[in-house]
Amino acid sequence: MAAAEKQPVTGAGPFNGLLTWIDQRFPLMSLWREHLAEYYAPKNFNFWYYFGSLAILVLVLQIATGIFLAMHYKPDANLAFASVEYIMRDVPGGWIVRYMHSTGASAFFIVVYLHMFRGLMYGSYRKPRELVWIVGALVYLSLMAEAFFGYLLPWGQLSYWGAQVIVNLFDAIPLIGPGLALWIRGDYVISDATLNRFFSFHVIAIPLVLLGLVAAHIMALHEVGSNNPDGVEIKKHKDPKTGHPVDGIPFHPYYTVKDILGAVVFLIVFAVIMFFIPEFGGYFLEYNNFVAADSLKTPDEIYPVWYFTPFYSMLRATTENFMWVLAAALVGLVALILWRIRSLTAKTVIAGIGMLLLLGFFTIEPKVWGVVLMGAAVLIYFFLPWLDKSPVRSIRYKGPLYKSALAVFAICFVILGYFGTRPLTDVGTIVSQVGTLLYFAFFALMPWYSKIDRCKPEPERLT
Repeated sequence: MAAAEKQPVTGAGPFNGLLTWIDQRFPLMSLWREHLAEYYAPKNFNFWYYFGSLAILVLVLQIATGIFLAMHYKPDANLAFASVEYIMRDVPGGWIVRYMHSTGASAFFIVVYLHMFRGLMYGSYRKPRELVWIVGALVYLSLMAEAFFGYLLPWGQLSYWGAQVIVNLFDAIPLIGPGLALWIRGDYVISDATLNRFFSFHVIAIPLVLLGLVAAHIMALHEVGSNNPDGVEIKKHKDPKTGHPVDGIPFHPYYTVKDILGAVVFLIVFAVIMFFIPEFGGYFLEYNNFVAADSLKTPDEIYPVWYFTPFYSMLRATTENFMWVLAAALVGLVALILWRIRSLTAKTVIAGIGMLLLLGFFTIEPKVWGVVLMGAAVLIYFFLPWLDKSPVRSIRYKGPLYKSALAVFAICFVILGYFGTRPLTDVGTIVSQVGTLLYFAFFALMPWYSKIDRCKPEPERLT
């Protein structure tokens, strides 16, 4: 329909004329209706559905506070640490903006991890939401990159040496590793060039990517509709008169009010942490980072920030002895796959890949495989829609096998995160190795245990 032929906006009160003028030139009201007023969501959303909107809230908070911090921050190796001190001590309100940003970084990962866990519980990655899940996994990768690049900017001891350790991981990649690490650093050591490029990525490049992916995530979600705790498609049953799902309600005003309540509770908790325990025992703001970076003095213990520690534990757990365990696990997995598939060509390909990996386990140093495990632990989420063979979506109707597997997976993730912040010990290494095996077993064995699990029948309508 041409702009002049659009129907005028109704029910807009004193702003009716203005909104009509805008709507004839920009699809403002159609966007409002499509994504809020006339977007029908399942009416049985529960506590776990707060975290998607909270993630958007924290994203806005991080962008706003980041803009104000960038006004006073100096991306210079000689001035960066002093500029952060200047923000904290001399800039009016600078301390609260900095604490909002540092607390917000951890809050972002907390709500995203809980949001992802909800997806695992209720099968939000299953058809037809595969693309929603994949874009969400890209958001998670971008968020990790954003956190990594921003972690160096305070130019404290742990920032400097943490970046040194993480960039050196890329150096372990065969063939391309040294060149890739040099490109990331922009120098042969972590230096002023590194700080400048990390600042550019943190404040410009990654936020643009992140915003685009979040928009794509929401658009893909609204195209196929939201999942719900029952895993039932509400579009199957529509009112013959209105065409709206009978088990759905308009997102606005029902869920906007619900999300505002969640946001208020979240902001109260957020404010308590920010005002009273902004360091959160050294997890949100590490104590070593209150000391200026010194390239000649290595800290006694170097840890990444807490939201990376589960993957850091996997890296540290990959020892020469653990390679034998991984080799045995690989042989078992390949044998299980060969037993289940019938195609001779597929069997040959799978066996060949298994033999190459097995050969690599004993010819490539464990540190490289530790880096591979770290990357695989994140990338494996992209394959989740095709690993789950259960006839039902929601954990409400899945059997004891999936429920037990998900509980063990969540516990292992927390334990790996804890040991990633502790000094390296023999006990910690063994626990991390067991946790790593169980973490990957959750995904690798999912096609089998999800298929044989004793599931309850999924209802036709929301319960």
